Amino acid sequence: MESKTAVYFIIKRVVLVVFIFLFFVGYTNAGESLSKGESVYVSIYSNVYSGVKLHALELSGMLSIRNTDPKYSISIQKADYYDSKGELLERYITQPLKLKALESTHFLVKVSDKRGGPGANFIVKWQSDNKVNQPIIEGVMLSTRAQQGISFICPGKIISEHNE
Repeated sequence: MESKTAVYFIIKRVVLVVFIFLFFVGYTNAGESLSKGESVYVSIYSNVYSGVKLHALELSGMLSIRNTDPKYSISIQKADYYDSKGELLERYITQPLKLKALESTHFLVKVSDKRGGPGANFIVKWQSDNKVNQPIIEGVMLSTRAQQGISFICPGKIISEHNE
């Protein structure tokens, strides 16, 4: 009977230590999602290939930018569209665009715009005067033909931090 009590005591201690560890790891990482600005890479596919003969399916793309901060605004400094070879195709923003708290915006790449190719992407640069929740920046691709459709998202990837 004493051995069962000792085992339960050890298990309780281990669970308590693990709980405390996870709590503090979560607590110390909580502020890491706050930033004053970043450059973000976002994949935008103009087309994808399927089948044995690799038929191209043309897609429309949408760059979606969502300010997730409930208190502060962010400023979108650039949203530049590049093709598969890394060549700049278009600057979607010519002057900074302010997004208020919880506001969002989007930019469209039409299905007829085949300039980007399967490796097209956006580079988005944003900044804020305050440390804010990182915005959600993602590519949304869609195509429908007859009774078939395809849609998918590509989350943005931070390529540099701008916390000056």
